[in-house]
Amino acid sequence: MENDMERERFSCKIEPCDIEERASEMEIDRSGNECKFPEPGEGSDVVFAREGPLYNEGSVMSNGCPFGAKKQKLKVVSSQVGKKGNMENERKISRQDRMELGKLFDSALGSHEWDLVESLIVLADPQTLNDFLCFSLDSIWFLCTHEEFLGISDVIKKIIANGAYDFTRAALRTSFLASCVSACQSRTMNLSDTVTLMAQSPISTACASSELRARLSLGPRHRMLRERLQECNGDDVLKAEAGAKVQKFTEWALKCIGFHSRCDENRDKVHHDSAAEIQLQLSAFKIFLDLAGSNLTGKDFTEAFDAACFPLTLFSSSFDPGWSCGTSASAIQGLLGILVEGGADNVNQCFLEASRFGSTELVRILLQIAQRNSLDVDVDLALGFAAHYSKIGTMECLVEEGNAMAFLGPLMRAAERGCLPVVQWFVGRGCQDMELCLALTAATSSSQVEVAAYLLTQVPQHVLSALSIEILKAAGERSGGSLEGVAFLLQSNFLGDPALTYSVADGIARSDDDSVAPMLRLFLEQHWSEAALTKGLLQGQEDFVNMVRVVNRGESPLSLRDLPVPLRVAIAYLPLYRECIKAGGCLLSQKLRGQLVEAVRRLGGGVLGEPTQTQELLAILEHHIRPFLPDMHSTS
Repeated sequence: MENDMERERFSCKIEPCDIEERASEMEIDRSGNECKFPEPGEGSDVVFAREGPLYNEGSVMSNGCPFGAKKQKLKVVSSQVGKKGNMENERKISRQDRMELGKLFDSALGSHEWDLVESLIVLADPQTLNDFLCFSLDSIWFLCTHEEFLGISDVIKKIIANGAYDFTRAALRTSFLASCVSACQSRTMNLSDTVTLMAQSPISTACASSELRARLSLGPRHRMLRERLQECNGDDVLKAEAGAKVQKFTEWALKCIGFHSRCDENRDKVHHDSAAEIQLQLSAFKIFLDLAGSNLTGKDFTEAFDAACFPLTLFSSSFDPGWSCGTSASAIQGLLGILVEGGADNVNQCFLEASRFGSTELVRILLQIAQRNSLDVDVDLALGFAAHYSKIGTMECLVEEGNAMAFLGPLMRAAERGCLPVVQWFVGRGCQDMELCLALTAATSSSQVEVAAYLLTQVPQHVLSALSIEILKAAGERSGGSLEGVAFLLQSNFLGDPALTYSVADGIARSDDDSVAPMLRLFLEQHWSEAALTKGLLQGQEDFVNMVRVVNRGESPLSLRDLPVPLRVAIAYLPLYRECIKAGGCLLSQKLRGQLVEAVRRLGGGVLGEPTQTQELLAILEHHIRPFLPDMHSTS
């Protein structure tokens, strides 16, 4: 399982490229800035951006989408392009012209000026057409009417007919954006709420409602991203760069949402039934896929699926409970279903990752997709991931909706790590006696005494009695150098009978069984065996003799003989008392018990040698040194 926990699909690949390569690979974002949704990585690893595609608020006016003088700009750009040669022959324009065309195209697209859009398509070279294709696909997730659907579908067809060819980049980018659009909606916040925040500057965001700030703040997502990247293998510098690029692309997606929403508001768009709108959006996406045809491979669909799932992991803290079952999630559910039908084969991988990061709503969506498409997802392994990272809500989803049943492995690992809430959750769900014993062994071997104390109350006493030797032996074998957990069990009188607990410890200490760890055997011999009790008694006698010798033969100017008797008793036995109190628990080790028995006998308390008389022994010793225990624990 530890190897499983190390598996992390999100890689941090940043491909180097020189100036010439970058010039040919860049795309144009909505503000004219240069950015790229890069080439897909291996498998389902996706690199979301070489250059962070930040939306420039300066490209539109703050009150909406008034694209004044667009046609005049078109004439200027068209004239500049015409001077460079015959478009049919060369079909290549400068970077600056591409940027201008990109801004004009996006402006016209946002205001649904279809004639202007078509005239710009004619001017574009293939690389610019690729940019136009990305912009067009961005807009489909904001369709609300059938007229808009027909308009954008026609635009996509004409762009592809004129030579756009980078279908992979367009599919990855639009999948990422569609996921962000769904994530910014919930039962309590719709897209217009998102617009309100997006229309504000970063400074004025502080004035937004606390719900809006909590919903769209990037802080929790950045922390999730950092957590995700920390688990990756690879160079720290590359991971930091990858994190910064994903962060910028997420910010771009949110600003893109605000841009389209403000355009809708300025056109006084009336939103119709959400279900109908979602069907229009998904239909437009299917048209793109049909036009792309075999140009999109199974690998492309796989990476687009990963791109769609990734934001839902980052936004998971923003979701209302049950978000995945509401209308807001219908679009992303439909998109993921389409991608699976197209050939995406990483549903289980994304499912495991969502479980690991506690994205409960995404886990629920992926469970539904797997069930509808008869796909296998490893719910038991997912439960292990969720338990390892203490994602209680996700664990509940996996058990109740995914029918995960393999409790033992996650329970033992939680006990071994000392994660008491997860252990309590599993116990509350119902565990067999043997599973509880194994979890107790795991907690004991790793010295997780808090978890061990809890589990002791859950295991039936007769089961403990039957398996006591095996529990101690296994805990000693897996202890890794510390026997604090073993000592805790013995001091807690885990068998409920002092004589039986001492007997089990002595039996292991005297055993010649090769399966007993040498360190455990030595520990029990020195502290918990009958031999240790005898040794304690002898040491108590030696201590008494030494004290007598000091009293009778001491050459100190201040003779102990001249001190009051209570003070002499305190000097002799206060260290022993402190050691007994420090040990704690219901039982003392045999060695300490032997010393205590001898001390009480010398003080005239009689011979109290029964295993059950530990508290009586301490009470007698405490009675003799009470004046010197103002701040110490009292056993009485």
